[in-house]
Amino acid sequence: MTFEIAISGLNAASKQLEVISNNIANNTTTGFKSSRAEFHDVYAATTKHATGQGVGVSDIRQTFTPGNYTDTVKALDLSVTGTGFFKVVKEGEVNYTRNGTFQLDREGFIVNATGHALNGYPAVGDGFLAPTVGKLQVDPADLSPNATEIIELGLNLDATLEVLPPFDPNDPETYNSTAATTIYDSLGSPNTLAMYYHKDTPNTWSMYSFVDGVEVNQPGGDELVFTTEGDLAAVNGAPALSLTLPTFTPATGGSPMSLELSIENLTQYNGNFGINQIVQDGYTNGRLNDIKIEDDGTIMGLYSNGQTETMGQVALTNFSNLDGLAQVYGTSWRETYASGAALTGKPGTASLGGIRSGALEDSNVDITSELVAMITAQRSFQANAQVITTADTINQTVISMRR
Repeated sequence: MTFEIAISGLNAASKQLEVISNNIANNTTTGFKSSRAEFHDVYAATTKHATGQGVGVSDIRQTFTPGNYTDTVKALDLSVTGTGFFKVVKEGEVNYTRNGTFQLDREGFIVNATGHALNGYPAVGDGFLAPTVGKLQVDPADLSPNATEIIELGLNLDATLEVLPPFDPNDPETYNSTAATTIYDSLGSPNTLAMYYHKDTPNTWSMYSFVDGVEVNQPGGDELVFTTEGDLAAVNGAPALSLTLPTFTPATGGSPMSLELSIENLTQYNGNFGINQIVQDGYTNGRLNDIKIEDDGTIMGLYSNGQTETMGQVALTNFSNLDGLAQVYGTSWRETYASGAALTGKPGTASLGGIRSGALEDSNVDITSELVAMITAQRSFQANAQVITTADTINQTVISMRR
């Protein structure tokens, strides 16, 4: 019996060394989770004086504590700042991983090295996301142009300026101030909107609007009336905070345009003419230059025209019992009955954690601890081997005595 007990000890120490060597071998593997061998005592009977029959392996248990993070310069290098997992799918095979090394395939899907597609909430247009989880894709197509519709103006007209002769756009002596901005037509072609301000009376001004040199305001200009406190009181004889220019067709060939000017921030104070803001909502077409991923997993496309577009949101998954997950290959796991059902949602909710773009999670292997454990396992192996040697010596002695 001594031989069998010692052999079970050798097997246990050997299994422990296997686990330790695997941990050490994967100490630089992204998203790797270390394991430990767990053992139990083997008994043949439950009487008080029964001796054990050795040792057996109870389980090879993984530790899901997070590793450190290594910063990279790649937007699709992702890590989870919590206990969640990335959900990846390939041909119906659903896996979960902490290895966030992703890239784009030829169709723009976000995949890992094994071709499993990262899952999340795909974009369905106009910045909206699908309510259900699916494969995430980065659309490489150009962003279509958007014709300008609204222009927000924030200006101060100098109340101390004198009343001038009738307006003539070719004579700078006939207008007090001017401002200009670039607008875009339906083709994405840039056009210049120039606005001239002419003081008619102490609290009344006329605004003349020209697009690429062509007048587009109502005849005689748009009248702006201010209160004695310098606030805008009326536009073209009626209380209003905006005005709409008559429809015009741009010379660049785009569709007819109608511009709404938001002028609630126009003032007439005793001070220099000043432009606080001129913001318009149009843009030309743009090429996809890059992507960025926010902490909540939102994927944003960055275009050459300065615009951004929501392309989806990464989903994260957690389980009620991580010890119940079944490891498949690499650094991936599958759901089992013991793990509980997968709980998938948006980053930042419940216990899922957040997303860190441009960083990868290191292995959680502690080399120092593994080396200490290796020495312990080695000594256990040597001790059990010594038991076998000693038992063999005793047996040889007994055999000699019988001769």
